[in-house]
Amino acid sequence: MARIVGEVMTVDVVEARPETSFKDVVRLLDRHRISGLPVVDDDDKVVGVISETDLIHRQAAQPTGTGARRFRMRPLGRAARRADGVARAGTAAELMSTPAITVHPEQRIADAARVMERRGVERLPVVDEEDRLIGIATRRDLLRVFLRTDDEIRQEVHAEAMPRALGLPAHGVAVSVRDGMVTLEGAVQHRSDIPLAIRLTYRVDGVVGVVNGLTFRVDDTRPPEKPPAPGPRHD
Repeated sequence: MARIVGEVMTVDVVEARPETSFKDVVRLLDRHRISGLPVVDDDDKVVGVISETDLIHRQAAQPTGTGARRFRMRPLGRAARRADGVARAGTAAELMSTPAITVHPEQRIADAARVMERRGVERLPVVDEEDRLIGIATRRDLLRVFLRTDDEIRQEVHAEAMPRALGLPAHGVAVSVRDGMVTLEGAVQHRSDIPLAIRLTYRVDGVVGVVNGLTFRVDDTRPPEKPPAPGPRHD
């Protein structure tokens, strides 16, 4: 069974309030040895996220102090206005990235990982049905699924993935696992069963690859042969 975010998330979350100062945010990150934290309002609803990158951007946007004459120029767009705001940021509300990208505890770990990759974030606040903060999932948390033993993976593939793919106990399929790489061997009834068996195996948490050694007895993917056309009638 695919694992969900609620099973691996961290429940003791270090958080900031919108009014938390820049220096206090830095102290929180340093004290707890973390690289980011969510910002929540008085109802514990996530209003943004602050990362070390946001803090670096704030420092990089500061004046260089070289004493060179500066000319005030009008911001050219949203990015310029954002940079100017970051440079002046003194509180979490001014530093944070918003809106926050969040997940729910019942979501599959694989889905959360795809959100992280697609949005380029290192952590996802976990919220309940009322969008209140209940945990946080980091890349390290999601990678825990790959710490499963080969025997745990083999048992799940054999007991759950194969019966779902084949519709019956997978007595004819041998499953072996080494370092997360699953090998399927044996004969299934229909050729169309093979892609489904591979796809469901990939969905098992901890699987890093699948080697297909399956054969089939009946090729149900070929269209049925048409009967020969009748010859001309001779009356």
